[in-house]
Amino acid sequence: MLEPLARIALGPLLLAQGAWVRRVTPRLPEADGPRSDCIGAGPALSLLVTGDSSAAGVGVATQQEALAGQLSARLAAERRVRWTVLARTGLDTRELLALLETAPPGGHDVAVVCTGVNDVTGRCEPAAFAERLERVLQALRQRHGVRLAVVSPVPPMHRFPALPQPLRAYLGWRARALDAAMRAQAPHWPGCVLLPDPLPVSPGAIASDGFHPSAQTYRAWAEAVAAVIGQRASDVVPSEPVP
Repeated sequence: MLEPLARIALGPLLLAQGAWVRRVTPRLPEADGPRSDCIGAGPALSLLVTGDSSAAGVGVATQQEALAGQLSARLAAERRVRWTVLARTGLDTRELLALLETAPPGGHDVAVVCTGVNDVTGRCEPAAFAERLERVLQALRQRHGVRLAVVSPVPPMHRFPALPQPLRAYLGWRARALDAAMRAQAPHWPGCVLLPDPLPVSPGAIASDGFHPSAQTYRAWAEAVAAVIGQRASDVVPSEPVP
């Protein structure tokens, strides 16, 4: 009931603020550099980072500073890691599913899923978001061989400095609703682990656009995902040795 009332009461202001944000916010590019590589030594691990602009590394200059590069560097301390980024700015969960279903099938042991912001701004309902994300996870298992999927929280949009009030509060409320729906269904999703909480948004944690992660946040994000993979290592059946 709260969201329809907010839209009725604040609708014109929210629309005006949304248009203003789109007009004035810098459009940062996706991180430069190769989107696949093989590093480290030891047992083989195939890693897929997939999702929206945060998976593509918007907010930093290179993939080495982004989530995929920082995570693979940590995992490579003990493994031979073959990592791949399959992501595009602007994708919501429905579009991410289409991308996964049309991409060449691959044998990935672990996938990191980064999505949610575009479902928030696209006014996806919480139940529909959870249903679409479940289909994304099914595609990862069935088409891409993923044994362990680490799903990131819906970002805390109520802390994004690029967003003025009351738009920031409204989108933050919607982000928390989608995150709650995802967490309610996650126990029913095999081979899936949700990161426990959104990463803290502190000074220096947001890129120059006031919207995307900085290298500092990607580093903390990579550390959190690496910890989960370490805890669930027994669930990850090693792929064929990487040449």
